[in-house]
Amino acid sequence: MSTTLTAGSTRVLGVIGRVSMYRLILSSLGLLAVIALVLSFAGLVVPDPLELVVSAVVLVAVCAVTDLVAQGLLRSPRRLESSLITAAILLFVLRPTVEPLGLAGLALAGVVASGSKYLLAWRGRHLLNPAATGASVLTIVSIWAPDLGSSAWWVGSPWLAAPVIVLGVLLLLRTDKLPIVATFWIVAMAVAFTRTTIQFTSAGFPVDVPAVLLQVAFSSPFLFLGAFMLSEPLTLPPRRAQQIVVAVVVGILAGWPLPVGDITLGQERALLVGNLVAFLFCLRQAVRLRVERRRDLTPTVRELTFHAARPFSFAPGQYLELDVPHRRPDRRGTRREFSIASAPEDLPEVRIAYKDGSQSSYKRALAAVEEGSTLAVTGVWGDFVLPARPTTPVLLVAAGIGVTPFVAQLRHLVASGQERDAVLVYVVSEAAELAFRDDIAASGIPVVVFSRDEPRDLPSGWTWAGPERVDAEALVRVVPDLAERAAYVSGPPRLISALSPALAKAKSLTTDAFAGY
Repeated sequence: MSTTLTAGSTRVLGVIGRVSMYRLILSSLGLLAVIALVLSFAGLVVPDPLELVVSAVVLVAVCAVTDLVAQGLLRSPRRLESSLITAAILLFVLRPTVEPLGLAGLALAGVVASGSKYLLAWRGRHLLNPAATGASVLTIVSIWAPDLGSSAWWVGSPWLAAPVIVLGVLLLLRTDKLPIVATFWIVAMAVAFTRTTIQFTSAGFPVDVPAVLLQVAFSSPFLFLGAFMLSEPLTLPPRRAQQIVVAVVVGILAGWPLPVGDITLGQERALLVGNLVAFLFCLRQAVRLRVERRRDLTPTVRELTFHAARPFSFAPGQYLELDVPHRRPDRRGTRREFSIASAPEDLPEVRIAYKDGSQSSYKRALAAVEEGSTLAVTGVWGDFVLPARPTTPVLLVAAGIGVTPFVAQLRHLVASGQERDAVLVYVVSEAAELAFRDDIAASGIPVVVFSRDEPRDLPSGWTWAGPERVDAEALVRVVPDLAERAAYVSGPPRLISALSPALAKAKSLTTDAFAGY
């Protein structure tokens, strides 16, 4: 996950980075549901308390049962949190009710939403947002059976705007999607304001600009759609520019719904169109890799070298998502993200590295993969790339296995004959954990090592900063011209948080924070 951060947001990321992504989303939606229930007792939102509770129970039951059946048939890991998240989103998008036919409509949407995760999937990725798929199918069916209900987006209430914004921003900081969703919000609200103004003017009514702006900003579903649905990583394309394109497309269609037969391209249908655009970006990134060899880089770091079945494009610093199918996968499934440690010039050879010691089912399966086996890459992602201008001085800060994206960048500089003013600060627990020494030394850049013990036989241009723990003061001491450099940090959120006072002085800050989804 790469992003450009302020010092304040690095501290926030350090806190929320300790919470799993599924748990953070579920907690946010749960808190939002509690707030909505309290508001319903005062009549400040559309559903009444009984409608909210009954509808929530039906949606949770249906989504959980559908997921359990599908997971049992496919022998995939149980993911109750995923079921609860789907049910919670549908609760806010559909019309809560206690009517039997209305509850049947909710059940239909829940079955379609949960089932789409398995039926509308490609190499482990969702083709369409599950909740939007369920809501769209119900809306289409309601043309012939209106008593089943349809999407209502009652979450677009001014009373829920503030909690949606606060909780949404926390999620977006964690997933590095705040710029993408902010783009969507701006486009959707600008288009909706223009549409409303034209409609008022055409009807001969005066336009109260402040009132229309407030209505569009706080009484629309745009806030919830962007924060909790558009931001889903499994339906977004890999690059920031591509994600912006999707955000603009969804924003235009959501802000000005186009009629299609008896329905319009409303919020959820606009999102589905954006999902299809994203899929076109992702399609060309899939590739199969054959395992060529493995080696130990340090006592705990392992390297895998693959042969790519066909050429594919990536920028040094990006990561791939590797699917390792295995029996009885744990709750995190069969896919993980790895920074690419090789340069584009190394193709068809592709290298990744990972830290051993984890007891996850994935790591055990990866360690057991035999040479000659073929694995699928579901996509190449990320914007953790060096500045386009080669004259921009850069500071590279790596903690442990976080050095891998920098290895790809340095190998690329050597292979392409480029020269950059770069300094690498390499933080490891002990000197024996310094990986990729030869690759880094070949670039000729100065390297400052932080480790408890002094490394032996350091290459020319490498220095040991001493046994003390790296912090903001130590970083400024070893890189006195930090303010003149663009900083890149690859490591855990707590490292970014500890260095944030110093990194705030840099010209810019881009992170690869291991937060995951």
